Amino acid sequence: MEKLLKYNLQFFAKEGPGGEKTEEPTSKKLSDARKEGQVAKSTELITAASLISLFLTIRIFVGFIGNSFIGTFGKTYGNIDKVSSEDFTNNTAQLLMKDSLFTILKISFPMLIIGFIVTIIVNLVQVKWQVTGKPLQPKFSKFNPVNGVKKIFSKDKVIDLFKEVIKIGVIIYLAYDALKDKQDIIFKLYDMDLFKSVYFIGNIVIDLGLNISIFFLILGLADYLYQKFKFRKDMMMTKQEIKDEYKQSEGDPHVKSKIKAKMREVSQRRMMQQLPEADVIITNPTHFAAAIKYDKESAEAPILIAKGADYLAQKIKEVARENHIEIVENKPLARMLYYNVEIGNEIPPELYQMTAEVLAYVYSLNNKNS
Repeated sequence: MEKLLKYNLQFFAKEGPGGEKTEEPTSKKLSDARKEGQVAKSTELITAASLISLFLTIRIFVGFIGNSFIGTFGKTYGNIDKVSSEDFTNNTAQLLMKDSLFTILKISFPMLIIGFIVTIIVNLVQVKWQVTGKPLQPKFSKFNPVNGVKKIFSKDKVIDLFKEVIKIGVIIYLAYDALKDKQDIIFKLYDMDLFKSVYFIGNIVIDLGLNISIFFLILGLADYLYQKFKFRKDMMMTKQEIKDEYKQSEGDPHVKSKIKAKMREVSQRRMMQQLPEADVIITNPTHFAAAIKYDKESAEAPILIAKGADYLAQKIKEVARENHIEIVENKPLARMLYYNVEIGNEIPPELYQMTAEVLAYVYSLNNKNS
């Protein structure tokens, strides 16, 4: 019983790093997948659109196609009795082949052009415009026989096989339904005029083709919805993948905090080096300290060259005492300078009056000492 109760918990663990994929894909992951050629696209929908365009084109140009076919047929076989074995040379055969090929191209040109345009439009509607050559690049993983066997027995291949069976069954049924009422006429085609027989067969082919195309269109729309659902599910991310992507794009938060701390340290060192040039230190008096310098020849207004709170405020006052800089207590002005003025900037006009009073007081003290 003890052996039966021992389970390997790793067997029940979720696949992939970071646990279960419960998070919606980020725009970066979707963009990277798109660059790799991974998009939600249904080939069934492309096939359906191509078939519909083909048979509609045949329906529209059926007169032109029929006349061209009959004309070529009559021209080719009408001259057989005029060509003896002695006259039938390589040049004669080449001329007949060129004429036949030109007729085939002329007949198929409208269908090829319209089919090409429809295919491009359907692709653009599904995946927009994105040119990438990465799917064409050789990958050694594609030559791995183990991966090949896995793909053969994968869920996607089972679904594809199921779709193919449905398609074959429906096509057989549609073909039977289209021909069951016309079998008597089909068996008498050899007694009919060439033009009538071609017209009759053409109508059957076009009607059957359109019915099959409509079925493929319904199947393609369902497959497109399934591909979008499957693609979204495949792109889902774990919480760990979200964190890793953020680190790659924005940088490691620990590294960023260290860089900011280093930059703050350098800025404070530079600030403390400039502090002896200050004219006055304005304090809260314990929590804030702001150093003001005013040189009317180089600046239009006093400049804040240093500021700090708590510990840094005490350090500013220590340096001020060492350099015999006046320390003036003005709680409102100290707070406004700390919160509203950046180091190296001139004080705003709304603080001119209060700052001028402090500077005037300091200048008067310096004059008395002199």
